[in-house]
This record gives sequence, C-alpha cells and structure tokens, in this order.
Amino acid sequence: MRRADTILFDLDGTLTDSGTGIINGVEYALKKIGMRVDNKESLRCFIGPPLQEQFRDFCRISMKEAGKMVEFYREYYTEKGIFENSVYSGIPELLQYLQEQGVKLAIATSKPEKFARIIAKHFDIERYFDFIGGARMDGTRTKKSEVIEYVLEECRFLDRENIWMVGDREHDILGAKTTGLFSVGVLYGYGDRKELEIAGANKIIKSPGELVTLWKEGV
Repeated sequence: MRRADTILFDLDGTLTDSGTGIINGVEYALKKIGMRVDNKESLRCFIGPPLQEQFRDFCRISMKEAGKMVEFYREYYTEKGIFENSVYSGIPELLQYLQEQGVKLAIATSKPEKFARIIAKHFDIERYFDFIGGARMDGTRTKKSEVIEYVLEECRFLDRENIWMVGDREHDILGAKTTGLFSVGVLYGYGDRKELEIAGANKIIKSPGELVTLWKEGV
C-alpha cells in the first residue's frame, strides 16, 4: 500500500464549480466580435483547457486573434466572472482532512495564477495549500504539464512516485502522465468517464469524499 504524500489539484471543475463565470466571460468575448451564441451549453468546452487554444479551435482563428479574444474575456471575468463561482460541497472538509494527515497540497491550474490566488483567498481555501501555481498572464505556461512541472520545481517536490494529480478533464490526466504522476479523475466536474478513461486516468472518483477513501486505502 502506498499513500500520496503530495497531492496537486486542478481548480476549475475540481475544487470550484466555475462554469457560470467562465461561460459568461466567453459569451461576452464572442459578442464583442459579433458572434451570436444560441446555446450557452456549447461553451462548456471552454472550462478546463487553456483559453487561447480553445478560442482558436472554437472560432477557427489564429493564435494571435485568439489572444485578443482572451483579452475580451478578461474584461468580463476580472470584474464579474471570477466570483460567479462556488466551492464544491465536501472540498473544504477534504482539504482539511488531508492537511491534518500531513499531506502536502498544491493547486496546478491552467488558469492564470493571479486569478487562482484571488479565488482561493476569496473562498477561504488558500490556507490549505503549500503553493498555488498557474499560467502566466501573458498566455505562456498554460499546458497542464508545464504548470505541473512549475509547481513541482517551486515546491521542490522530488519524489514523483508518491505525488497525485487530481482533475476533471483530460488535460489534467495527460499532464500527469507527461510528468510521471499518478492521476485521479473526478466525475463531479466538467469531464465525463469516457474522456477520463481515454486519457488514461489511474483512478476515477465520483465525489470529494471518495478521494479520502482512496488515500486511506493507498494504491
């Protein structure tokens, strides 16, 4: 039996239910360029992946043009969208339990680190984490593997054999694979079982409470 001594968490869709703010921000950006949004559910694909790449693929535009879309998005998100958000039920209890057991905790998100820190502080979960790492505001360090490597380096987490990455989308699982971490996919976020299985998640859980059980049992 081997328990994790360090756990990295994705933010959107894993710690917080951030869909409303992200979708509203994307809709705002699309309307700025005259794109009509008939079904806001179609914008759920923006929750999780790096925004610039997602705008590029969704709008079929260049990365430079997609960068401008991110600027539009932030006009809304910085003022309103960032707080159109909530912590999932059971997350504070999960984080407190793991911290009490001596597990080192960190956030590894493709969201800009500046925003991630504001959100963690606003929702009073900042105190559970040894480090909060994310993308740069200039659009670099957005790939999940890059963020994970950054967090591991900043925290000097050297023994990857006992580090887990927990997230709700394929990007989290693939990032964990690339960096040699054990991956745990969550089903209460914005991904689904098929996506997580195809990405190669080592374990899949349905609720925050199941992560406690998984940690106790070890892998």
